[in-house]
Amino acid sequence: MAKNLVIVESPTKAKSIGKMLGSNYKVKATVGHLRDLPKSKFGVDIKNNFEPEYIKVRGRAKTINELIKEAEKSDKVYLATDPDREGEAISWHLEYLLGLDPNEKNRVEFHEITKENVKNAMKNPRQIDQNLVDAQQARRVMDRIVGYEISPILWKRVKSGLSAGRVQSVALKLIVDKQREIDAFVPEEYWTITADHNIDKIDFTSEFYGKPNKKMKISNESGADKVLDKIDKDSFKVIEVKKTKKTRKPPKPYTTSTLQQDASNKLGYSTKYTMQLAQQLFEGIDVGEGSVGLISYMRTDATRISQEIVNESLKYIKGKYGDDYASKGNTHGARKKGSQDAHEAIRPTSIFRDPISVKQYLSDPQYKLYKLIWTRVVQSQMTDYQYLSTSVSFDNNGLIFKSNGRITTFEGFNKINPGFEDQNILPELKEGDVISAKKIEKTQHFTNPPARYTEASLVKVLEEFGIGRPSTYSATINQIVNRNYVEFEGRSIYPTELGFTVNDFLQENFDDIINVEFTADMEDQLDKIAEHKIYWKDVLGNFYNGFEKDMKNVKKDSTDYKVKDEILDEKCPQCGHALAIKHGRNGKFIGCTNFPECDFTKSIVKTTGVACPKCKTGEIIEKVSKKGKRFYACNNYPDCDYAVWDPPTGETCPECGELLVHKKNRNVDEIRCENCGFVKEKKRWEITHLSYDV
Repeated sequence: MAKNLVIVESPTKAKSIGKMLGSNYKVKATVGHLRDLPKSKFGVDIKNNFEPEYIKVRGRAKTINELIKEAEKSDKVYLATDPDREGEAISWHLEYLLGLDPNEKNRVEFHEITKENVKNAMKNPRQIDQNLVDAQQARRVMDRIVGYEISPILWKRVKSGLSAGRVQSVALKLIVDKQREIDAFVPEEYWTITADHNIDKIDFTSEFYGKPNKKMKISNESGADKVLDKIDKDSFKVIEVKKTKKTRKPPKPYTTSTLQQDASNKLGYSTKYTMQLAQQLFEGIDVGEGSVGLISYMRTDATRISQEIVNESLKYIKGKYGDDYASKGNTHGARKKGSQDAHEAIRPTSIFRDPISVKQYLSDPQYKLYKLIWTRVVQSQMTDYQYLSTSVSFDNNGLIFKSNGRITTFEGFNKINPGFEDQNILPELKEGDVISAKKIEKTQHFTNPPARYTEASLVKVLEEFGIGRPSTYSATINQIVNRNYVEFEGRSIYPTELGFTVNDFLQENFDDIINVEFTADMEDQLDKIAEHKIYWKDVLGNFYNGFEKDMKNVKKDSTDYKVKDEILDEKCPQCGHALAIKHGRNGKFIGCTNFPECDFTKSIVKTTGVACPKCKTGEIIEKVSKKGKRFYACNNYPDCDYAVWDPPTGETCPECGELLVHKKNRNVDEIRCENCGFVKEKKRWEITHLSYDV
């Protein structure tokens, strides 16, 4: 019989750690929270200084009883839940449920699931940090107050089944504000003039700047023509050549938010999917040497890495690329403002497990994310990328043209996964040289509206404002998507009609609480609780004073915000009443207007009217992936697996015969073929090239 019981959160982690600790230890998993506020009632005694009323989570009795039995027959119980506030609170609840001594040192933290780290952590247990627990309690109680008090009002005044939250409502506000900024945007016309040159068999381009010491904007075609009339194709005189040596420093290791941003931008992963993959890499994967965690804990806002990993990185770099590519070593330990810095950045547990060596043991998505993390840490220990920036200015009848180029002089960290390339390579020119232009071209442009948020850019702005924490970004986005407050168009997030209405209601009635500044300040308050600088119930008291005033005012307001169901010209097959488009926890669906007497529902199928080009018998319909992204696929699936990300137009490509699609994002709105690249039509922010042959 095992003498020691170790309790973690994840069954996968339990399996990995169990093998590392051996037969004297039994490792069990909680699989989440076992004790929490009740779902059926408020669960917070406001009059008794905000005392929480915790209960055993419904459906978890079996797990609790099993853990109690294992604890009773063990000599020692170790609480090894995740190393963050949430994990600390779970351990605290476990301590209560198992009847453990609060003064006993039984809390251990696994920052990486490797044999050495696990055994070292077991040698250094500590008492539960009540300050971290109180910070989590304050967040939990505050969120309960907002959700429990505001949600019923939303049901009554807007629509049933809705919810509000401190962080999710601010995220919604950011998205709504951005959309309204886009809607109010008026494009402005402007023109550019470029000249194509060829000197010493080198092609390069210069662009009209303006007059000496004054940049000029060309607002219309007549202005462009006036400039063209003054240009002599053979009189581009070099008046200034600037050559500047520049460097780019290597990137810092990933925090949770920067990993989510890069995984979204470079791999197309949602924040939820990124965290799922990172969890798998952290908890342990069998890579031929037994199950081992490949990365450190993935919820962090610190960029710091251990000296051990720095040394491993430098050794790897010197062996692979040579001493010139290795820096002096940088732990990136400077603490940024607001960082909890509880543990390291997201990093490999060993640099010598390079992506290629473990690729065969990983799924393709796991491999791509691991490669991203591994590469980032190695790059952080390499030397600067060095390049020569060259700027040449030309005078043509008093009009100034400029050309800028970049040539790499030393690759540095760019040696791995290059992100910088030589641009507009310029010939050797000196002041006084006169060159000609092969072609001069005027081009019409229109200013673009602000870009909608993507998951990556939303996470970035939430972090910049100090809203939420690494562990909350993914959940926050999922909440507003699941509530049908926002939808995805490609990678872009836009508010639904329901999202606009809910936001307007909240801003009208709770603008002093649900806003960026207040929410960021609350995060700072939670940090101070964790640092034992303020008492958690004092924070709740100050919060509730303002909240209570808003609640009294909103109950006096009679403004109608009701979102009505869209009645369909279709009868319920069960009872004959009309069907309607309804909004639920998981988005839109069709339901009977006679609910709750009739519970008939069915999913909404959005058809395109386009025949499937693959099976010829199916129709292309709109679907939503597990990652929440819209795509278009044959309704004969799984018999036919035809699918595209962009909506098909029904037309076929004249070049290759594949379906044309409507591709639309910040910079592009066009009808094109994804197979061969044929573009039929540019619809928005059209750029018109008008050649001026000289």
